[in-house]
Amino acid sequence: MWGQLPRHRGVFVSSLTMRVHVVSDVHGAAQALRAAGVGADALVCLGDLVLFVDYTDPGGGIFGELFGPEPAAHWVRLRTGGRFDEARSYLRKLWEAAGGDPRDLIREAVRGQYAELFAAMPDPTYLTYGNVDLPALWPEYTTAAHTVLDGGIITIGGRVFGFVGGGLPSPYRTPFEVPEEEYAAKVDAVFAAAAAAGTRVDVLCTHIPPALPDLTYDVVARRFERGSEATLAAIRDHQPSLALFGHVHQPLAARTRVGRTECVNVGHFRGTGVPYVLTW
Repeated sequence: MWGQLPRHRGVFVSSLTMRVHVVSDVHGAAQALRAAGVGADALVCLGDLVLFVDYTDPGGGIFGELFGPEPAAHWVRLRTGGRFDEARSYLRKLWEAAGGDPRDLIREAVRGQYAELFAAMPDPTYLTYGNVDLPALWPEYTTAAHTVLDGGIITIGGRVFGFVGGGLPSPYRTPFEVPEEEYAAKVDAVFAAAAAAGTRVDVLCTHIPPALPDLTYDVVARRFERGSEATLAAIRDHQPSLALFGHVHQPLAARTRVGRTECVNVGHFRGTGVPYVLTW
C-alpha cells in the first residue's frame, strides 16, 4: 500500500516498513539536500542539481558569480521575454569580456557545486539527470552511496523503480537535452528491462513530466515547458502505480491521474526545501 505522509511531519508509522524521500530541481541547495535524507531509508533525486541562474537573486548561481547581478538579470529578461537570439548574442559578449573558454569556466563552476551536492546525499541515493546537468562530470563525484540510472530499473524496498533522465530539445538549449527518439528509447528500455526480469514498473521516475498541459504549464513563468509524449504513452500502456517528476517549478496542477497511474510533480526542491515522501 502506497502512502504519502504530510511533509515535515517527522514521525514514523509503525505499520510502515519503507520510507523514501524524493527531490527534484535541487539547483544548488546543498544544505537542504543534506537535510532531505534525514529519516529516510533512501533518497531519490530526479535531477537538475546545478544552479546556473538564480531567477530570484541574479547575483547567485554560476552566471551571477561570473558576470555580476546586472548582466545576469538582463540576460534572464531576454530569455524570459522569448528574445532568444538577442540573449545568445548578449551571452557571447559576456563570455568575450570574461576571457577564457566558456566551456572550461562553466565546467569548473559546475564542479564546485557538484562536489558539495554529491557529498550532501545520503547512502543510498538513487538519481538521474536533469536537463541542466552535465552527466559527463558525474563520475568524478559519485561513490558507492550513489546509483545513477537513465533508462534502467532498480528495486527499492521490494518496489521496482524505473528512471529516465534529461530533457527534450527546447529554445533554451539547456545542457542535457536529447533528441525525442533517444528519449523515447530510454523510456522503452525501462519497461523492457522490467519485462525481461519478469516484473513490472511500480514507480516511473523522470525529470520532465508526461506531456499533459496541466502538468507542463508553469503559472509563474506563464509558459509551457517540454513534456514527454513517450512517457505519457508508456504510462497509458503499462500503468505504473506512480509517475514522479519535476522540471516545472510552479505547475498548473501538481498531480493528476492517467488511468490507474497517479502522476505527481514532487516539487521545486530549491524553492521548498522539502522532499516528497513515499511510504509503504
